[in-house]
Amino acid sequence: MFRREGASVDQAIAKADTLIEAMGWIRQFRGKTTVIKLGGSLLDDTEALRHILLDVIFMETVGMRPVIVHGGGKAINRALAAEGIEPVFIKGRRVTDPATLQIVRKVLAGETNTMITQEVERMGGRAMNLSFDTTCVLRGKKLQLEGEADLGAVGYVTDVDRHVIESLSYTNQVPVIPSMCEGPDGNPLNVNADTAAMAVAQALGAEKLIFLSDVNGVRMDKDDPDTTIRSLTSDEAKELIASGVIEAGMIPKVEACLETLDRGVGKVHIVDGKLRHSLLLEIYTTSGIGTEIVKQRMPIQ
Repeated sequence: MFRREGASVDQAIAKADTLIEAMGWIRQFRGKTTVIKLGGSLLDDTEALRHILLDVIFMETVGMRPVIVHGGGKAINRALAAEGIEPVFIKGRRVTDPATLQIVRKVLAGETNTMITQEVERMGGRAMNLSFDTTCVLRGKKLQLEGEADLGAVGYVTDVDRHVIESLSYTNQVPVIPSMCEGPDGNPLNVNADTAAMAVAQALGAEKLIFLSDVNGVRMDKDDPDTTIRSLTSDEAKELIASGVIEAGMIPKVEACLETLDRGVGKVHIVDGKLRHSLLLEIYTTSGIGTEIVKQRMPIQ
């Protein structure tokens, strides 16, 4: 009556093998900072967000220092619609007039930022929201696109308060940062979430910057998820852009990755955030599940 089923033992052994595979990566990345860019489409998916935040808690538990930088475009659009305000975009940037800015700050730096932090805490982790209502860690300047109309209160990050972020990480808390910065006059500016995450990763000298997307990485055939390229160097990525393999909306994302590598971040990843436990699979398994982009490959010893 005390005999265990063989299948159960085999499953337990498989789980142990997975832990052993992860051990080397856990040791390698212990004490290293990883910046995770969390976008609006994933924030709308309750189940995907839950698994992402569980992964973040696991990362912190085994000694990594995760930092979350988030957007919230879909929630902002809903709030604007409720107020009868039509969103306007120029070259992918949200035109942010005073009425829009008020809603962006309320939704992005208030409700969404607090929600993510509370979810981490609810699931057993520790987190701190860093916004205008607590401590603002991003400072910047107004962005003006050459030859384009005024974007309003839209900016770019020029300075990151490393001390606050690192102090939280050292005390085993996950910093949660909205993609807004404080301008020279002390007023808030709306910032593109990808570029905000890049600025944070660069300032912290992060080991990794992970863009959680709704695709599973860079593909040889954009319509075939089975053609995902697991690893690219900067030069290889540039060749794929020039040849047209990387096209459309993936081009600015990959170019942002290349710029980040040029500024000292170790590796950049593009990962499908809707895949269950995608962060853990990308970081703690040998094969990964997204696309890893590096400056250059280390020679085999």
